[in-house]
Amino acid sequence: MPRPAAHREPFGTTPDGRAVDRWTLRSPAGVTAEVLTYGGVLHALNVPDRAGRTRSVVLALPDLEGYAGPSPYFGALVGRYANRIAGGRFTLDGREHRVPANDHGHALHGGPDGFDNRVWDAEPVGDEAAVRLTLRSPDGDMGFPGELTVTALYALDDRGTLSVTFEAVTDRPTVVNLTNHAYFNLAGAGTGPRPGAVLDHWLSVGADSYLPVTADAIPLGPAQEVAGTPFDLTAPRRLGDCLAEEDPQLKDADGFDHCWVLRPAEGPDGLRAAALLRDPASGRELQVWTTEPGIQVYTANHLDGSLGDADGNRHERHGAVCLETQHFPDAPNRPGYPSTVLRPGTVLRSRTEFRSTHLR
Repeated sequence: MPRPAAHREPFGTTPDGRAVDRWTLRSPAGVTAEVLTYGGVLHALNVPDRAGRTRSVVLALPDLEGYAGPSPYFGALVGRYANRIAGGRFTLDGREHRVPANDHGHALHGGPDGFDNRVWDAEPVGDEAAVRLTLRSPDGDMGFPGELTVTALYALDDRGTLSVTFEAVTDRPTVVNLTNHAYFNLAGAGTGPRPGAVLDHWLSVGADSYLPVTADAIPLGPAQEVAGTPFDLTAPRRLGDCLAEEDPQLKDADGFDHCWVLRPAEGPDGLRAAALLRDPASGRELQVWTTEPGIQVYTANHLDGSLGDADGNRHERHGAVCLETQHFPDAPNRPGYPSTVLRPGTVLRSRTEFRSTHLR
C-alpha cells in the first residue's frame, strides 16, 4: 500500500518532555518535504535535478538536539517579528513596548525564545500533502502585546510547489512579521556544502529598490534604487560576482543580508514574483512568489563550519542563501514602511510559494 501524502513519525523529545514529530509530504512530481513540529522547521525539501537525481535543497541539522541548541534558524518559522526591531523597542497606540535585544542591541527574529524554539501543534489536511501547524503566543510573550494565535500551512501540490501560508489573529493590537528561514543550496545539501557553495548560483529579484542598512543591520531610511549597485538583481546574476564587488554595504554584512522592496502584485491572487534562484550545474531552478512586500536575501555570511548535517557535511560561510519573504525590518518604528500592526477583528494572511520550475 502506498504511503499517505502526509505521513507522521516521531523525531525526538525536548528536554522538558514534549514530543516532536516529523511530517513528510509527498508530491507526484517527485518532490518531498519534511516538516518538524519543533520550530515549524523545514527539515528537508527533496527535489530531483534535471537528470532525475533527488537531493534535499535546504540545509539541515542532524537531530532535535541540534535544532534546540544555538542555531541560525535553519528552516524555522520565525516570529513574532522576523528580522530586526531597532533597540528592541517600539511604540504602538502611544505605549512603548520593549522586547529582548538579542542582536547587537536590537531585537532579532522575535527574541531568544521566538517561534523557532516552540513546539507547534500539528494536524493533517484531509488527504492532501499538507500539514497545518498552530501556535498560541500569550499576551506579553517576549514583550509583545496581545495573545496571538498563528497557523502555518505547509502544502505540496502535484507540480512539486511548496507553499507556506500564514494566518494570525490577536486579542489586542500588536505587531507581527512572519517568515520561513530556509537555507537553500540547489546543488543539493547532500553534496557537501562548502565555503562559497552558492557563489555559482544565479539569482534575480523582482525589485527596483532595497533598504541600505547600518553596520548592525538597521535600515538607514527610505529605500534606494538598486541601479548601479551590487544589489541590482533585476536580471539574473551570479552570486559570486555580486559579492565580489567593492561596496560598503557588502563589506559590513560580509555579503547580502538586506531587504529588497518587491514590485507590486500583478494578478488577483496578490502574489508577486520575488526571486528566481538557479544552479547551472544541477539544472535545479527555484522560483519564489509571495504576497509579502519584501524579501530578505541572506547569503549565510555567519556560518563557520561548526554545525553540520546527519551525513557529516559542514555548513560553511556562503554555503547557502536564504530567501525570506516578509515585511520590512524595523517597520514598527518606521511610519513610511508598510504597516505590521495587527488589530483584533482582522486576520493576517500571507502566502509564499517555492516553485521548482525546472520540473515543468
